[in-house]
Amino acid sequence: MEKYYPIIKKCVLFREIEDKDFGHLLQCLGAKVKSLKSDEYIFFAGDEIHYVGIVLEGIVEIMKENLAGNKHIVAFLEASDMFAEGIVCTVKKISPVTVRVKEDAKVLLIPYERITRSCGHGCNFHISLIQNMMAVLGEKNFNLNRKLELLTLKGMREKIASFLLNESYDRGSNIFQIVLNRTELAEYLNVSRTSMCRELGRMKKEGLIDYYGHSFKIIDQQQLAACLE
Repeated sequence: MEKYYPIIKKCVLFREIEDKDFGHLLQCLGAKVKSLKSDEYIFFAGDEIHYVGIVLEGIVEIMKENLAGNKHIVAFLEASDMFAEGIVCTVKKISPVTVRVKEDAKVLLIPYERITRSCGHGCNFHISLIQNMMAVLGEKNFNLNRKLELLTLKGMREKIASFLLNESYDRGSNIFQIVLNRTELAEYLNVSRTSMCRELGRMKKEGLIDYYGHSFKIIDQQQLAACLE
C-alpha cells in the first residue's frame, strides 16, 4: 500500500492529511486495493453502492446507457481520481451509471460509513475527511455543470471548442493529451464520430488547432474561444 501513498495524497479526499497518518488512516477506514482487468466492470447502473473508489493505476470509464442500449460516456478517470462519492451520499445509494475498467487498473475501495463516522479511537483526521468529502461533492457538482453546458451546445464546433478549451485550462497548457480516442470523444460529446472528425479537420486546416493521435495543440486560443460566442 505504501507505494500508492503519493497517488492517494493527490486525491482531494485526503487533502491536508499528514503523511505520517496515512498508514493508520487507511487501516482505520478499512480501505482495500482491488485489481481489475481491462473491460471488467466495477459496478452497474442499478447496483446499490456503499463505498467510494479511488483510481490508483489505469483508466476507469463512467458511462450511462439509455433504454435503447446506447452508451454515453460521462467521464474517464485516471490515477488519484475518485468515483461513487455522489452515489453513496444519496438515501437509496443506487447507481445511475455503470463503471468499467478501460485499461488494467487498481482501485482503492473505502466503505462510506467509515469516512463519515468517527471510529471511537479519537483519530484526528475524521473531521478533515468529512470536510474534504463536502469539497469533493462541490467539485463533482462543478464538473457535472460543465458537462451539462457542453451537452447543451448545439453546434459541432462549439462542442469541440468547449472541450478543448476546458482540457487546456485544466492542464495549464495549450499542448496536452487526452485519454479518449476518436470514438470515445464522439461518445463523450454525444455527436457523430464521422462528423466530428470532419470538423476537427476543418479546424486544423483553419489554423485553430493541431493534433496527432491523442495529442492536441491550441494554436489560436482567441479564435477558438470565439466559436462559443
